Order: sequence, then structure tokens, then C-alpha cells
Amino acid sequence: MPQPEGPVLLTVIGDMPVTNASGRAEFDREMLEDLGMREVETSTIWTDGTQVFAGPPLKAIMDRLQAKGSTLRAVAVNDYAIEIPFSDVSDDTAILAIERNGEPMSVREKGPLWVIYPYDSDQRFRTETYHSRSIWQLDTIEVLP
Repeated sequence: MPQPEGPVLLTVIGDMPVTNASGRAEFDREMLEDLGMREVETSTIWTDGTQVFAGPPLKAIMDRLQAKGSTLRAVAVNDYAIEIPFSDVSDDTAILAIERNGEPMSVREKGPLWVIYPYDSDQRFRTETYHSRSIWQLDTIEVLP
């Protein structure tokens, strides 16, 4: 996997064979975009009205790294952490949003990375379980066995 050329937005560590640095994989914006952007049009409990989020599917990132785990530990820039079951990767519903309404998200706007589910598409996503997994200001994911 190539080295990032721009600022690193995401670092992935843990149980995965593909890396581009010692014991980790680092992604800049272009690398994340190259994994394929998906749009999710949805409302959230944190924003007003329907928003359009865009970013690579979480599954695309884990597939690129050939990651096989049971849990992802997602960590934000302020060290807030949450565990996301690997089944959320397998069912291919979550994206790692890098844009909101066509614009990159600043840290003030919950960026640069935000785990987003299609909340409006299914009642199961409108629960505290999925809301708690929707970590913003994400910068590190640890793949746990």
C-alpha cells in the first residue's frame, strides 16, 4: 500500500496484514477517496434537517487492509473511544464521511472524519446503539481480534 502524500486523516492499527508504515496503515484524503465514495442522504440527531454525507464505506477500508477482526475500536482526536462490532463492516452500511453537503468537514463541524449510518433508511439505525457508534472527529481505528 502506498504512503500518504497529504496530511494523514486516518490511522488504522491492529489485526491486519496490509500496512504502509510500521505496524499501521495511514490514509490521506486522496487515499480515502480512491476507495470509492458513497453518499448517504439522511438526517441525524446532531444536525438540522437532511444532510448529504460522502465518504468511503467502512467495509472498503477494512477490505483494503484485509482486516479480519471481531471489533473495531474507534478513537477521536479528544481520545473518546467507542467499539464498533465487525458486523457493521460486514453489512456494508456505515461510511466514513469526509464531506458533508459537498464540503470537507472541519474539526469544529465534527470532521475531518465521521462514522455515519443511513439513519433514515431503517429504524434500527435510529437507536442509541447506532448513535453511540457514530463517532466524529475520528482519527484512529484499532482492529481487535
